[in-house]
Formats: sequence, C-alpha cells, structure tokens
Amino acid sequence: MSQRGDFTNRLSHETSPYLRQHAHNPVDWYAWGPEALERARQLDRPIFLSIGYSACHWCHVMEHESFEDDEVARLLNDHFVSIKVDREERPDLDQIYMASVQLLTGQGGWPMSVFLTPDLRPFFGGTYFPPDDRYGRPGFKRLLRWLVDLWQKERGKVDEQAGAVTEHLQSVGQFEPGEGALDEGVLQRAVGHLGRRFDPMYGGFGQPPKFLHTMDLRLLLRAWKRFDLPDALHMVRHTLEKMAMGGIYDHLGGGFARYSTDARWLVPHFEKMLYDNALLVVVYLEAFQATRDPFFREVVEETLGWVEREMTSPEGPFFSTLDADSEGEEGKFYVWTQQEVEQVLSKDTADLFNAVYGVEPEGNWEDPHDHAHRPKNILNRSKTFEQCARLYKLDEGELRRRMAEARTALLQVRSQRIWPGRDEKMLTSWNALMIDALAQAAQVFDRPGYAERAAKAADFLLTRMSGADGRLFRTYSSGTAPKLNAYLEDYAYLVDALVSLYEATFIPRWIEAALDVARVMIEQFWDPENSGFYFTGRDHELLIARNKDAYDNATPSGNAMAVTGLLRLARLTGRAELQQKAEATLQLYRGLMTSSLAVGQMLVAYDFHLGPVQEFAIVGDPAAEETRRVLRAIRGRFRPNKVVALMAPTTPGADAMIPLLAGKTVQDGVTTYICQNFTCQAPLTGAAALDAALAEKP
Repeated sequence: MSQRGDFTNRLSHETSPYLRQHAHNPVDWYAWGPEALERARQLDRPIFLSIGYSACHWCHVMEHESFEDDEVARLLNDHFVSIKVDREERPDLDQIYMASVQLLTGQGGWPMSVFLTPDLRPFFGGTYFPPDDRYGRPGFKRLLRWLVDLWQKERGKVDEQAGAVTEHLQSVGQFEPGEGALDEGVLQRAVGHLGRRFDPMYGGFGQPPKFLHTMDLRLLLRAWKRFDLPDALHMVRHTLEKMAMGGIYDHLGGGFARYSTDARWLVPHFEKMLYDNALLVVVYLEAFQATRDPFFREVVEETLGWVEREMTSPEGPFFSTLDADSEGEEGKFYVWTQQEVEQVLSKDTADLFNAVYGVEPEGNWEDPHDHAHRPKNILNRSKTFEQCARLYKLDEGELRRRMAEARTALLQVRSQRIWPGRDEKMLTSWNALMIDALAQAAQVFDRPGYAERAAKAADFLLTRMSGADGRLFRTYSSGTAPKLNAYLEDYAYLVDALVSLYEATFIPRWIEAALDVARVMIEQFWDPENSGFYFTGRDHELLIARNKDAYDNATPSGNAMAVTGLLRLARLTGRAELQQKAEATLQLYRGLMTSSLAVGQMLVAYDFHLGPVQEFAIVGDPAAEETRRVLRAIRGRFRPNKVVALMAPTTPGADAMIPLLAGKTVQDGVTTYICQNFTCQAPLTGAAALDAALAEKP
C-alpha cells in the first residue's frame, strides 16, 4: 500500500480496499465509469486499464515500483486515461480483458495491464511490468514511451490490432448446442485425463505452481462412487492428505492459501481467499463421507473455525481475502524461526513441535525476495500423528494433546504480530459458496450452529444485497450501500447455496428464496436462442463483448453452477421449466464435456443429471432424536445424487412448495419415503428401518 500522502486521487472515494490502496499514487487514477470513459473519448487518448485485487502480491509490487514513481505518473497522466479496477468487483471486465491479454501474449495473470482505444477495444496487454528493463521483461517507462509513439504515429496499426482482438473476444464462449446424447463414458474419460496429470508422489495435478482443483476432486469422488474406481478415490484422498499436511495449510489458524509454488505443497502463495476455503470445505466433507477419515473432519472444523474467527463480519456475511504480505514481506505473518518457537514453548515441547512441524535451525524455506537470507520455516507435517507417535515412542493421544496446546500458544503469539491486510468487501458469489459450505457441514456433522451462521449470511444477501425487484447486488462494504449489478455466478451460486440451506434446516422459505433467485437469473441471463446463460444480465452496461463462461477457473463456471442449482431445485419443487433449462445448458456444452479438462463442475452437475437421484421425503419432528438419527443415516455416507425434504406433522404446508412431500403421512413414528425414477418405496418407520434399507443399497 502506498505510504505517500502528498497526492490524493479519485480512488480515495471508492469502497474497494484494492482501489483505495492506490488513492495516494501520483497517477491520476479513475475508477471504471462514465467519467473516465468520456474523458478518453473527448481527449482521444488510449486507456491504461490496470486490473488486480487486494491480496495480489505482484499488484503491490507494481504499485510500489511504478505507480508511486513520479516519472511513470507523468507519462500516464500526460498521455493516457488511467483506470484502476478491482477484478473481484468487476469480473465482467476481468473476463473480457484477460482473454485479450492471453490472446496477445499467450499467458495471463495479475496485475493485468491492458491498453485500450477510447471505444474500449484492447490493442496491447501484459501483466506485471518492472519500472525498468529486468527479469527479461521490458521496463514500464520504456513501454509507455513506445506506446505513446505508436498511438501518435501508427494509429492505423493500433486500430487494426484492436479490431482483430475485439473480433476474437466477441467469439469467446459462443457455442452451438451439441448433437447426440451424453453417456457415462464422458465421466470415465475425464477420470483418465486427470489420472494422466496426477502427481503420484505428492498428489494434485500438473506441474508447479499447483492449484487446488476442487471441482476435479469432487468429480473424481463421483466417478469412484458410480464406477467403483479405487484409483479415483486414491487420487482424492492422497491429494487432500498432502495438501492439509503441507505448508499451504495454516496449521495454527486453519484455512488454506491459494496455491503452492512447489510440487510438495510446502511453499504457498500466502494469500487466503474465502472462495478457496469454501470450496475446499465441501471437498473435505465429501471425502470424510466417503472414507470416514477423522483427519478430514478436523480440517473442515479448523477451516470453518478460521472463517468464524477472522473472516466473518458482525453483520453476518463473510469478508473476501487476507493478503499474502505484511510489513512489505510475503508470508511474514505465518513463518517462524526455531528460536521464536523456543521462546514460546518449553524446551521439551518445542523440540517435539519442531520435529513434528518441520522447523529447522536454518529454515525450510529460502525466500527469494529476502536478500538477507534470514532463516524461515513454513509449518508443515511430513508424517501423520500416528507415525510421529511411533517414531518418538509416545502415546498418540498424548502427542495430539501436546501439539494442540503448542499450536494454541503459538497462535496467540502470532496474533500479536502485524496482520496482513484484510479485504473486507463482501461479495455475493463468494458468500454464497461459504453459505453452501456451512450448510453442508451442518448436515454432515449434525452441527446446527453451522446452519445458523449460514442462515444469517443468507438473510443478509436476500435483504441488504437485493433490490425491491429481486435483483442482486455484487458487492457491499460496511457503512456503505451495496453496489454493482450482480453477475451470473452471484445468482447461480446463491441458488445452489439456498437449496443446501433448506436441506440443512428444512425451513421452506429457503426454497421459496431459491425459486425467486432462479426466476431473476433466468430473466436476466438466459439465452433464448442458443441456450445457456450469459455472464452479464440483459440490463448490464454495454461492453465490447457479452459472453458465457463455460470453464471453471479458481471458482466454478456460472453456467455449471446454474445447472447444478437448477437440477437440485427442480427435483425438490417439480418445476419442469428449471429442469429444461438445465438440460439445454448441458447439451450446449456437450462438446466441452467430451474434450476439456476445465469443466469439472459441469461434469459434477452432469453426474447428478444422469442419476439415479434418490429422493428422501421425511415426515417427523426435526428436533426429535429419532428424526436426527434418520438424518444422520442419510447424510453420513457419500450420496452425492440425492435431495432431502422434511415435513413436521405439526407444521403442514411444505408440500405445497415441495411436491415430493405431497401425500406423505407419518406412520408410527418418524417416517421416511425413498423415491427414485418417479416411484416411491413403501414407507419406512424409524431409524432402524431406514438403516437397513440403506445398507442394502448404500
């Protein structure tokens, strides 16, 4: 963050922490909006569009090196209209112009640096530029002078390049509906693709940097369930174990960093994102259901503990990110020297802790940015507690107790350090992912408190971040009004989260809300000609392209999540039009599902569509222990393709909204109806009868 106080630009009035971080740059920044765009047109100047986010390390580096530099500022102010964008607030702009950078350079990333004509067509782009030539990259000052010369002397070439790039952008994400039916083979082929990229030593997929691949892991679990593929389950289990034992996991505070820079998950990029942790909670929950491994439960509980402690606003929703940097150094908040550990713990406990968590006298990480080469340790475990107990001839329970006490003591000391910056804006889509994670954790662990936290956040989104017409807003910061039209992902993620929240609480209002959100999503985003959903609504500002996001990135694609939520909602409500929209979208992306690696969530949705889907209709008192036993039996094992509805005998009426409950009556105690392929089995009375039925076909 800039420390200069002799300049203040327009970004000081913005709500985004990322934009405000640039408020004292000498660059004459604008936020994206009519004022900036009109100025570029009036002056006939190129636009310098800089897109990043608050937890981005190299965004901070470029700010300090270039945007605080007076010569860079003079070049930008004299010859360009400079616009700063928070990619988390404006994923529509990020999506369009990232595609242009990838086309122009063959790669992308943040900070994104794009140069546009006044009518918003990109003609040059890149990512991080150092102020002067280094790292094999051109210096930003030299680049700016070259672009000024190009703009003034070779405008025809600029227009030709801008036209070609824009034509390409307008074709991105446009697909024709595929022909022919999909079958189970598409899922098996996806497993084969992932298997060829799997790292058998450390888990995960591909070469470093290693990302989390949450949607692919969920897909593998479904393939294991459907086809009885031990290798698919092994890939999931091995990856999740290695990640949670590695340095990418915060062993003191819980939660995961965004990715690992090395193959063995030791050295993370230290920023912690709400969305990553929401998605990982769901993966670890499903792995726990599949394996009953208590380690996976511990990871979920610790991660949700971090969310509650550090990422939950007093108003209910969840903050966005924690930066990688503190005091100008990446990871400084999280790393330890051996001496620092020994100052907190007793000698015996420190020796044991250092052995278990890989703390070495000379450090286990060489920070490439630390020219003083100070010893630094990233906490990680190469052995399980069981293995350590045998190695050090200790009782495993005693080892766990001592390590838990040590972690608590070190966490308390760490909390006194200077914290990384926290981006406290609250985004609808990321909040929806965490609502879904909490709702699913409430079900799997029978922890109503998780559902209560999810409900508080959902209430906020549906009231404070929704207009009178039901349209959602994208972003909110405390003390300000919510703003920006929501995008497809905001609606799609929320539909799916509200279904999960209903299945955690059986409060009908959540299904009613899901139907309302789905209605607006279809009105605003549905393509009636070719099917599928656009990323921006029909009332959104006019940009140079309106496309459909088909591929998963760090978060699931909006189309894939729209299909997921609509299929689940259709099963519960019997709304044929929701089922039809989901099926048409699957058909649109048929070709992608047969050939691409970046459609894990769409394949998860397709697995649900293939079914068979088990429909559980329960009539009983949700607070009664026998009813909870029934629910634990249904939720305890990995049954991804199911929907669950419940009606209390004392509060009838849910069947009006959920036809699955229609005509279902209580017998002699809590009664469960299992339906599949439009046929319901004979009612089962009590938990024991349900246990027996599920044991026959888990």
